[in-house]
Order: sequence, then C-alpha cells, then structure tokens
Amino acid sequence: MADTLTSWDRSQYQQIKAELHRRILDKLNLEQLGRVSGQMAREEVLTLIRTSISTHGVPLSAAERERLSRELLDEIFGLGPLERLLEDGTISDILVNRFDRIYIERLGKLERTNLSFRDDQHLLQIIDRIVSAVGRRIDESSPMVDARLPDGSRVNAIIPPLAVDGPCLSIRRFGRDPLTEKDLIENDTLTAGMAELLAAMVKSRLNILISGGTGAGKTTLLNVLSTHIPPTERIVTIEDAAELQLKQEHVVRLETRTPNVEGQGAVRQRQLLINSLRMRPDRIIVGEVRGEEAFDMLQAMNTGHEGSLTTVHANSVRDALSRVENMVSMANLSIPERAIRQQLASAIHVVLQISRLADGSRRVMSFSEVTGIEGGVIVMQEIFSFERKGLTETGKVRGSFRSTGIRSRFANRLAAAGFPVRVSLFEAEEAPGNE
Repeated sequence: MADTLTSWDRSQYQQIKAELHRRILDKLNLEQLGRVSGQMAREEVLTLIRTSISTHGVPLSAAERERLSRELLDEIFGLGPLERLLEDGTISDILVNRFDRIYIERLGKLERTNLSFRDDQHLLQIIDRIVSAVGRRIDESSPMVDARLPDGSRVNAIIPPLAVDGPCLSIRRFGRDPLTEKDLIENDTLTAGMAELLAAMVKSRLNILISGGTGAGKTTLLNVLSTHIPPTERIVTIEDAAELQLKQEHVVRLETRTPNVEGQGAVRQRQLLINSLRMRPDRIIVGEVRGEEAFDMLQAMNTGHEGSLTTVHANSVRDALSRVENMVSMANLSIPERAIRQQLASAIHVVLQISRLADGSRRVMSFSEVTGIEGGVIVMQEIFSFERKGLTETGKVRGSFRSTGIRSRFANRLAAAGFPVRVSLFEAEEAPGNE
C-alpha cells in the first residue's frame, strides 16, 4: 500500500481533498441523484469530480488526480479510506485505533497501513454512516455500538468519552464467498473424518457448542455446520449483529435492539430466544450465547428443539461448559448447581474448541462429547484433538490431528437416525495438520 503522493505532503493532500469534497457536495443535487441508478449516479459524480479537480488549479500528477478522484467518490458513496480495504479479499480485520492509525489483519498477521482519515470528525461521520444504515445510533449518551455492513461484516465502534484517544472502529470481515467444508479441510482446520462425523451429528439433531477466542473462526465453523441442516426444516437465528450466512431458504433472522435516546426499547437476546419458541422453529441458532439467555437456550434444547447450534467465548471445552453454567446463574432463578449441570449434560452433546494459532491458522483443537454427569461433575470424552509439535523454520505451526480411538457414544443414535458413520473414523491414528 505504497503512498503515491509526490508533490504534496499528507496534510496538504487532505486539505485539498476536504475543500474539493465541500465544493462537490454544494454542486450535487442529492435528491435528484437518489432517483438515478447506482452506476449512473457514480459516473455522473465522477465526471463532476474530475472537472472540479481540473479547475481547482493544483499541480497534481495524473496518478495523484486519479487517486483523488477515487477517494472523493468513496467519500460520497462509500466509507472513505476504508473502501480500498473492503475491496481486498485477503483482509480479515480492519482496525482503526484512531483517525490516523489504521491496521489490518491479513493471513493472520497484523500490519499498519498508510491510510488515514482527515480527523476525528471525519472518522465519526463514517461510523455514523455505518450504524445509521442498520437503524442504530452512536453519540455521547450511547458511545458503543455493534452493527454490520451490507456484506455481513461485523462492526464495533466506540467513541469518546469511553475511547480516550478518539473514535475507534473494528470491522470483522466475512469473505464474499464464505468458506466451505472443503475449504476448512484443505486449510487443515479439521480433517475429513471430523467433518464427516460432524455432518452426521448435525443431521441427527445433536446440540453442538462451538468454543473459542476472538477471531478463532467460531462463526465460520458455525456457518459450515449449518449447511448440513435439511432444507425442509425451519431455522430461527438470534444474534446481536446479524452475521450468519445460512444458505437455506426457510430461515428467520432475529437481531437484538439497543436502547433509544430515552434508554427505552432495548431488546435482548433472551427476549428474542423466548419469542422464537413461539415461532415453531425446528432449529434455533444463537450466534453467541453470552448472558442469561443461556438458561432459555438449555431449556429449548431439552424440550424438543434438538439440533441447535451456538458459540461461546472460552479457552477450552471444559471452560466452555463452566462459562455456560455461570451464564445460567445470571438468570437469578436460584437453581441448584447440580441441577444446572444436569441440564447442561442433558442438553449439550458435542463441544468443539477452535483456536487461532501463532501463525494465524485456525485449528479445531478438541472435538469432545458430553457423556453425562457423575458425582456432580460433567463427564466428557475427547474423540479428536490437535497436537502441536513446535514451529517450522518459516514460523508455521507444526502438529497433527489425532483420533483418540474412543468410539462416539452417539454412534448408535446416528445410525438409528439414518446417518451411520464408519467405525474406522474412531480408530486411533494421526492425520497431517501442517507437519
């Protein structure tokens, strides 16, 4: 992302762009422009931009004029400096620490760009453009917001007084073509045998909990697993910011709502989950369980809504169950600890732990199933795991997937549901995982 400016330093360039931007907005008839098709509108504005640049009298090279034209077009129709980054399919995260510090994550590695907003106010305008498009707001009374872009990318913004150094923006990107099961196998995120067993479990309506840290790939894995849900089933998804990309037709997407200016009208995940039970769902998918809605999720799993999927932030499969247990306690229903654990052991059948490793790759570190409860402790058995063995000379993580040799307790249930799995899947062996 080399800077192409030669005749002017960055501050002068930003001043020129700001002045031209104001002039062009003064000349535009925005109401009339809104009635024109998108491509025609862009072409008309681009012509006006080039004319304005030519008459401005600033000695810019041809390359600088073309860059300035593109950036002004992005300011009017898009998200300013972020447009170039959003067009790059190799970028997975865009992180704006302040108006003049923009970082990206590409192939699992962070790097700083030379892009910049004009000032804090410019960044605030772009943030407001993003959140207002999905009916949300951000101001001093509500300085944090979750939103999404039209392509499904997840957005989080936080502004002063909470953000000390100025507005902060984080965009978690989702590719135009979502990763498929084949992609995960080729990327060594999991093995073909693990994928085969998971597909049978989803089709047989087992409840699956996906655990992992930020950016580990929980939502991607959830999307892949959801492709095995039969198209004849009615699916209800519940999220804070809608980002799931289900391919089935019979899907109802629900999204939480933040409070209005008076602090009223908020709709939480728990309320949506309770309402979804009245919508005749075959499956309920919660993008991420993070609070008291965990209790209602377990209730749904235990009362005829099997085959549900959800994710949780945790560092291991055991921690994942502990976190869900703590979330159920947040509902303040005075349920004994043992009763909560019994519900957990009955409701959740499989826990997957996915992690982002030091080289940026993602791996399903543990594939475990819940087998019951003994002495007040939830009992689990690991079916597959990923064993790390160090780093290669190029910094890649060395390791392999290992089958523990333990036959899944649910193998008979899968066969009874019409989805038998090969016995050889459970034989103890190692499979390459970037050895």
